Amino acid sequence: QVQLVESGGGLVQAGGSLRLSCAASGTFFSINDMGWYRQAPGKQRELVSIITSGGTTNYADSVKGRFTISRDNAKSTVYLQMNSLKPEDTAVYYCNAEVVRNPGGLIPQYWGLGTQVTVSS
Repeated sequence: QVQLVESGGGLVQAGGSLRLSCAASGTFFSINDMGWYRQAPGKQRELVSIITSGGTTNYADSVKGRFTISRDNAKSTVYLQMNSLKPEDTAVYYCNAEVVRNPGGLIPQYWGLGTQVTVSS
């Protein structure tokens, strides 16, 4: 079984910073894309940022220039550095990963349980 465990959420004032981490554990061959999604109360889950195994990144327009995604393949961990936080960034942030269990097999997506980020004005 594969698990994704997020950490680093919390309460911060507007303009502040937080760093989220997500570590994958279990038995698997490799991990393709890893990413962060968020879901605010009453809204649909949305993509925040994604990073490929080769390091190519993509960001939602709303976080460009403020958030930075990175990963450590040796640790099977993805990070999200969030700077200049705004109240509208308040949401539960979820980690997502495409995990290759066996070469040539299916590549299911896994989700973490989420970590709350609250930005006060």
